[in-house]
Amino acid sequence: MQLHDVHQGIHRRKKRKRVGRGIGSGHGKTSTKGHKGHASRQGFKLSPIFEGGQMPLARRIPKRGFFNGAFKKVYAIVNLQDLEARYEPGAVVDERALRATGLVKGHEFDGIKILGNGALTKPLEVHATKFSGSAAEKIAAAGGKTVAVPYKPHAVRAHPESAPASPTA
Repeated sequence: MQLHDVHQGIHRRKKRKRVGRGIGSGHGKTSTKGHKGHASRQGFKLSPIFEGGQMPLARRIPKRGFFNGAFKKVYAIVNLQDLEARYEPGAVVDERALRATGLVKGHEFDGIKILGNGALTKPLEVHATKFSGSAAEKIAAAGGKTVAVPYKPHAVRAHPESAPASPTA
């Protein structure tokens, strides 16, 4: 054997199997799908959890306990350093103001929580569902005010000034 014969017949890229090209190809007639059965039919997709007719794992293992995830609260997180950078002294920071500046996006949360990451030097009136202990201290130390607001996820949260005027007869 010579050095140039070492890789003889070994190819880097394997040719794909061309099925349904006649009986002489070795992959004709049933196109490697066998005879009958749901795997031989058009549109068949094997489920990744299918175990060949064996009792599936999801049905074999016992179902015990309680999952509390349905009651979990998810809060939109806002840090004090973000409030410091985006608001003027004396501003009222509520959900509407946070959405306007892009600090809170989407509707998949159960309230807004203010965290004490960063420093706050401006007196702000902050309306939120929850405050961390350090955030409340820093807001008070800067001369601001914290207002805890209950969150209503399914109610219409329109401000009185943005509501349309009722027609008078």
